[in-house]
Amino acid sequence: MPKRMKLLGLSGSLRAGSHNTAVLRAMTSLVPQGTTLTIHDWRDVPMFDADQLTNEPAPVKALKDAIAEADGVVIVSPEYNYSIPGPLKNALDWASRPGYQSVFKHKPVAVLGASPGVIGTARGQQHLKVVLMAMLAEIYPQPEICIGSVASRFDAEGKLQEATAELLSQMLEGFVAWAAR
Repeated sequence: MPKRMKLLGLSGSLRAGSHNTAVLRAMTSLVPQGTTLTIHDWRDVPMFDADQLTNEPAPVKALKDAIAEADGVVIVSPEYNYSIPGPLKNALDWASRPGYQSVFKHKPVAVLGASPGVIGTARGQQHLKVVLMAMLAEIYPQPEICIGSVASRFDAEGKLQEATAELLSQMLEGFVAWAAR
């Protein structure tokens, strides 16, 4: 019997109507059997302040605990100005402490994203992977998923189209097998 996997989902967007959060929500029902994907809301994480490292704010501790307890992390993020959204980078800066010993050390991480544009989030994902590598995370190498024209990937009821759902399901199956290695 395969190992049960507990995945943590982080959306790179704080926007209530975020397409990336919608994709992440849809992914919670696409995980392989025996796997759970729980979305963590990190919007209350304050601006990074190294003076607070000895007395971390509660939202930072909650984020770090959620990452530590997960067998793997799935980050679905938009791309802002060819890079990572500022709030996501801030949350990762908190999670990166202590340096080279953070909760991301040796943690399997899948990175993907959705965009209204046709290119998707390729440049932002590349920047995000560089940040995660600095934190010693293990980044799922492929397939890279950049969902372009994301609004067209949902039907009128807000359900993910079958082809996109199948692509995400296959990615999750591969990620879970890779993370369990």
